[in-house]
Amino acid sequence: MQTHNIQPPAVLVLADGTVHHGKAFGKIGTTTGEICFNTGMTGYQEVFTDPSYYGQVVIMNSVHVGNYGVKDDEVESDSVKIRGLVSRNLEEQFSRKMANASLETYLQMNNIVCIEGVDTRALVAHVRQNGAMNCIISSEILDVEELKKQLSQVPNMDGLELASYVSTKEAYTVGDEKSPIRIAVLDYGTKQHIVQCMVERGAFVKVFPAKTALSELKKFNPNGYFISNGPGDPAAMDYAVETVKNVIDENKPTFGICLGHQLLALASGVETFKLHNGHRGLNHPVKNLMTGLCEVTTQNHGFGVNPATLKNAPLVEVTHMNLNDDSIEGIRRTDKPAFSVQYHPESTPGPHDSRYLFDQFIDMIKKTLN
Repeated sequence: MQTHNIQPPAVLVLADGTVHHGKAFGKIGTTTGEICFNTGMTGYQEVFTDPSYYGQVVIMNSVHVGNYGVKDDEVESDSVKIRGLVSRNLEEQFSRKMANASLETYLQMNNIVCIEGVDTRALVAHVRQNGAMNCIISSEILDVEELKKQLSQVPNMDGLELASYVSTKEAYTVGDEKSPIRIAVLDYGTKQHIVQCMVERGAFVKVFPAKTALSELKKFNPNGYFISNGPGDPAAMDYAVETVKNVIDENKPTFGICLGHQLLALASGVETFKLHNGHRGLNHPVKNLMTGLCEVTTQNHGFGVNPATLKNAPLVEVTHMNLNDDSIEGIRRTDKPAFSVQYHPESTPGPHDSRYLFDQFIDMIKKTLN
């Protein structure tokens, strides 16, 4: 396998004026987005294809990324969703015989601008201290002042509605259509493995576009509803909050993950807010307040549920709590069969501690069938 002998230079500029120089990888070009970091050491392909990362430039904190190449079935959507990639070492050569291609080939095919050779530990520490902010990467423009001008035109993530950009355009079904367990999925950027976790438990699932009205969802005759993960600011999604309110009033089992968790909160009278730097990684400890047990969880979110506004929603109970910062990781409605978690129990990549939540959801639906 050939390796690149000469890599063009590349520049990373943050909104606060911080500049990092490195080498180009992937597509030669310029890209912008909100910078964030993921602390996972594996599962980079699943991270890159997760629709929740739409609009973001990801720092992979692991020292080497790309060692095991890429494989067609290790994806969460039909394309790479990140806007750009920052790493210490991006590897073109890979060791896994099952891999279909190198990371660089994959990133080039998906038109992703990347920079490597950056001190990611220092960069992550900077973002952790100073908070999420916009950035620009370029391997075609090296004039820092010009890059700063372009960066100043990029809108902030706070207030952006992005879910409709990554949602399916047409409804589709997955699973056995003869199954009595019928789940309607509101797709705000759902990951493929979330749907698969429901199908593996015997469900027939229909995935609907983000702006589908309840009347259209009901034509499927579902006995359960799922509110998906996705990118952007939940408070900018009035259309989704209204739909979720209507879904809850159906009084059928309803489960939300990540953005779906935030939308359930908003629909129940609890506000959301932008986190300082977000939670993204594979080892976040969460306590289940119902059982007292701890779960090691996979996370990817930049917004959260505001605990100060829980007093406005007496019918909302907190079920899970983050042991790192005490942020809200799960809620349930005490008057309706609706619950949600902030983290990702499908765990691709990550530990399987939380997959019981899918069992819990399916069991709730089965009880309504008796």
